[in-house]
Amino acid sequence: MESVKKFRVCGLLVLLMVISSCSVKRFLPKDEKLYSGATIKVINKNKIKQLSSLEEELQELLRPEPNSKILGSRVGLYYYYKSKEGSKNFITKYITKKIGEKPIYYSNVSQNKVVNLIKNRLDNRGFFNSKVTATAKENKYTKSIVYTVELTKPYVLESYQLENDTLAIYKEIKEELKTTLLKKGTRYNLESFKEERIKIDEKLKGKGYYNFNQDFIIFEADTNQYNNKRFDLYLRIKKETPKKALKPYKIDKVTVYSNYNLAQKNSALDSVTYKGVSFLQDTLFFKPKRLRNYLLFGEGDLYHPEESKITSKRLSSIGTYKYVNIQFDENKKKENDSIGSLNAAIYLSPLNKRSLGLELQAVTKSNNFAGPELSLNYRNRNLYNGGELLNITGTFAYETQIGNNTDNLNGIKLGLGASLTFPRLIFPWDLTGRFKYGVPKTKISFDSEYLSRSNLYGLASFTGSFGYQWDANKYLSHQINPVNINYVKLFNTTSDFETILTNNPFLQNSFDQQFIAGLTYNLTYNELGRSAKKNQVFFSTSLDVAGNALNLVSLNSGGNKNTFLGLEYAQYAKVDVDFRYYMDLGKEQTLVSRLYGGLGIPYGNSDVLPFTKQFFSGGPYSVRGFASRSIGPGTYSSGTSSSTYFDSSGDIRLEANLEYRFPIYSLLKGAFFADAGNVWLYNENTALGGGQFTSNFLNEMAVSAGAGLRVDIQSFVIRFDFATPVKQPTSTSLSTIKLSNTILNFAIGYPF
Repeated sequence: MESVKKFRVCGLLVLLMVISSCSVKRFLPKDEKLYSGATIKVINKNKIKQLSSLEEELQELLRPEPNSKILGSRVGLYYYYKSKEGSKNFITKYITKKIGEKPIYYSNVSQNKVVNLIKNRLDNRGFFNSKVTATAKENKYTKSIVYTVELTKPYVLESYQLENDTLAIYKEIKEELKTTLLKKGTRYNLESFKEERIKIDEKLKGKGYYNFNQDFIIFEADTNQYNNKRFDLYLRIKKETPKKALKPYKIDKVTVYSNYNLAQKNSALDSVTYKGVSFLQDTLFFKPKRLRNYLLFGEGDLYHPEESKITSKRLSSIGTYKYVNIQFDENKKKENDSIGSLNAAIYLSPLNKRSLGLELQAVTKSNNFAGPELSLNYRNRNLYNGGELLNITGTFAYETQIGNNTDNLNGIKLGLGASLTFPRLIFPWDLTGRFKYGVPKTKISFDSEYLSRSNLYGLASFTGSFGYQWDANKYLSHQINPVNINYVKLFNTTSDFETILTNNPFLQNSFDQQFIAGLTYNLTYNELGRSAKKNQVFFSTSLDVAGNALNLVSLNSGGNKNTFLGLEYAQYAKVDVDFRYYMDLGKEQTLVSRLYGGLGIPYGNSDVLPFTKQFFSGGPYSVRGFASRSIGPGTYSSGTSSSTYFDSSGDIRLEANLEYRFPIYSLLKGAFFADAGNVWLYNENTALGGGQFTSNFLNEMAVSAGAGLRVDIQSFVIRFDFATPVKQPTSTSLSTIKLSNTILNFAIGYPF
């Protein structure tokens, strides 16, 4: 009851704030009325189709924007008036600073200016001489405007012609016009002419026209030939266009400075020519044979800006270089040739080859474990003078389970890992030419870890993998490991843990199969920070298949299970999908929605998924009103908290999240969120009653809601999320909200 009263008090305060803001009329100066906005009314007597985009454009021309409303009241305007009245109240000052708005009066509106803007836009879209009028609508304290647009019949394209000329550039333009969008019957649109110029300019640049510019292209519309709103469109190049802009350029020489620094500028460097490219370096820093494959252009190739741009990206992706600078200079000796000549110079400034780092950091995990971690890292960025990256890391960590409703577990972790990344494809056949945007990297890695979980068990794990990763474009990336081996050894188990295993055969089986060998694949599509789109998308999916290859060479140990080198191995297929949509609401506000689904199917040698491959729900990156691994499977409940950490996992996972993010002050951000999810078993298990997936899964979702505070320091985020359960998996209705059940989730980074 106490929590309900608190919510009522908060609601009453919000209501009083909104009601008080209704009294802005008492602040209005004499002879002034608030401007309440404008609308566009389009009269379409000629029944012209496809006007929705035009109406949206005209709507954007309406100036100024009226004062905003919250629940029908001008809250920002009210607090602006209050502050100007001399109020020294702290709350009033704070709200004014965050949402206060200066008043927009009707006298601030220039109708003639808006009318002229609308007429000009209509002319640019082919609706010449359309009539635009403005009519004011007046209320007691406000005034609005209706702009009425009487559309004339638009001009449409009759013919599109290129000026005849013998210059080679006209042949290139003529070829490009075969794919033009300016077809007969197309409505006159100035914007489409600009897009056509940009398109032609890009194509000409790609054909070697180094000095060409879109400003050299002229469009002329002739309406004199017709009386029925048709026009002829003529395209030509300005007469004053420089001669050098009218000829293509070829690359005469390419020079790469493989280890560039300012001290080399006037010094003698060793030169090696490989496949038409000169490589200059004081000592052998990077093998020319390895570096040449990153260049998409060479001697005799036509200039192409896109290939230069991608080459720069490919060279930067190696990881050896801090700066990549590609410069093109005209060859003055061949100025009078019909084809121009360019010299290309590529300056590569390397990072320090070796580095040694010691790092102490706070680590939080999705299973609510947190604690300090000390790591020592050695890195060599150019091991064999071919951009190979050697990375060796040793770690020591202490972790404990934090938050409400946890098992108060803690542990010590020791780890040693090494990886060697080759910035090229190591494969029996040469496939380099198939990867233009990004050169695939080949990675070999080995990791070992020792984990001692207090009062329960010790766990040693060894992982080795061999695979490839590459970017298909700036949004899409792939990673595939055809060889992925994992061995887990459980030891030093306590009597308490042995009891847990005895009472749960499902869990016992998940620890029995300690050897995993198979294939993993991941595809990621990521627009975040890489696209100018207002609303952005993130999508990721992973596939993990194990045991199939081993099944061909395994031995039957006499039972139902096959073994390899005396080890029982796991067989399963596992896939998951993660989709996120980021809706930009303006003023640093974002609405993020997320859907996640995962499915694991054990088969052959396996009755259940290995413990390390199972899904779980709850915690700071999942359903935040429940502790990590405390949900499910299905409607199963252990009745005690001691075994929850092990029981609540499954073969199927479904989750949905919705989060509204907004700024509070400076680096401090806020959020309101709701989460729902659960895990289920693929096969029925008598030890975990109610855990199997059924058609009733929606009613078995755990649901929570809450609010968060985040400190965002240049994308380094410290997050505090307060969440409380609103529905249990075992219930079909919402639970009574109790603040005493609130869980504090502490984590680094955003949840998604």
